[in-house]
Amino acid sequence: MPNPAPPSRLRHSAHDFGLLMSRWDRVAREARLAGVPLGEAGDLPVWALETAGAAAGQEAVYLSAGVHGDEPAGVWALLRWAEKNVRLLRRGAFLLVPCFNPEGLIANTRADARGVDLNRTFDDLSCPLMNTWQTWVRSRRLSLAVCLHEDYDALGCYVYELSGRNVALSEKLLKACGDLMKRDLRRVIDGNAARNGIVRRERIPKHVKGPEAILLRQLGCPVTLTFETASELALENRVAVQCRFVEEAIAMVQHE
Repeated sequence: MPNPAPPSRLRHSAHDFGLLMSRWDRVAREARLAGVPLGEAGDLPVWALETAGAAAGQEAVYLSAGVHGDEPAGVWALLRWAEKNVRLLRRGAFLLVPCFNPEGLIANTRADARGVDLNRTFDDLSCPLMNTWQTWVRSRRLSLAVCLHEDYDALGCYVYELSGRNVALSEKLLKACGDLMKRDLRRVIDGNAARNGIVRRERIPKHVKGPEAILLRQLGCPVTLTFETASELALENRVAVQCRFVEEAIAMVQHE
């Protein structure tokens, strides 16, 4: 994968896109990942990565981070997980988007360089980035999708689960993360009814359009999990729990 990263324009390493992509470039080489150019966000290209198994049609796990640039824990957690699991990436089937919004990450802003919230535009086929992303996802078979996010209002970690299964998968995952971060026990989270840190729906919401997780479900992924951490807590804590969540979610799929 070519390294499109410019020198960092922020002092804090959490927003050092150049460092992030240089480390992903090394992972891609070691794990033999293929680069997939999705398009551009602002002046920077957006790259995805995929394993040979995913490209060959095996059921794959989709992992993404960095849709919102002011939520940096997810991008570093996904990188940490990948660096620890090079062998798994070599033999498994995975689709990865290391940073959907590079300009936002650099500027520490939720929106992209245009001022657009990308998580409201995944259904917008007039956007070249989303058009290419949809074409790519439609051509692959997915077993699970995990989208990593953060929330300034959160009192801990929580999960949006969109699944047709009868048992809430997120309960097991949150238990596995409990030693790293407590759950957000609010009964209403971002306008949605929540229970023990889980916002769960079996059917695709018709009143909400554009979020990545919903589009993934519409495009055939049977389970989508959006994991949120409390962004007022220490960065290392947030990265650790996000990495743990990814590990446990993948283990769950492998053991089925």
